[in-house]
Amino acid sequence: MVISFNTLRLNVIEIDSNAAKSEQTALVNALPAILTPAVVANLPGYFQGIDSIAAAEKWLANMLNECRLLMLQSQQQEVVGLLFIYTENHDAHIGYLLAEQYWGQGLAFELLQGFINLASTQSHWHKLIAGVDESNTPSIKLLKKLAFEEQASKENGMLFFEFNLNQGTQ
Repeated sequence: MVISFNTLRLNVIEIDSNAAKSEQTALVNALPAILTPAVVANLPGYFQGIDSIAAAEKWLANMLNECRLLMLQSQQQEVVGLLFIYTENHDAHIGYLLAEQYWGQGLAFELLQGFINLASTQSHWHKLIAGVDESNTPSIKLLKKLAFEEQASKENGMLFFEFNLNQGTQ
């Protein structure tokens, strides 16, 4: 099942190999402006250096093989960010990012709240798991605000947070 949902300010659309060519093209064209050094500073190496359409096409092809990828669009159809879902057993490991110009506007909160609501009612996942760099204070605060619980484990400067979908939404 393809995942898509809307929030007050976002249209969230899963991009896969069957996605409309126009959606894939919109995403590829937007990626170099979204995956800026500031946005990808704490992300794995394969997020770095996406500064051309050719690099964006290659990155997208790799991501579509690795995870479920959701494109975030504003009400004006502008691509503003991404949500990543890596499924392992009955858990969904998630990651998200927003283009720099959209930081601090509450869009990440809106995105994750909408995703939690969807995942609580329409998925087979038991938990959402988010890893965040320990220096990314805004994301840490956001996850705690959304009732993700910090886990004791820590790897290479990454903190992990879990949201038990069986507990319902907050």
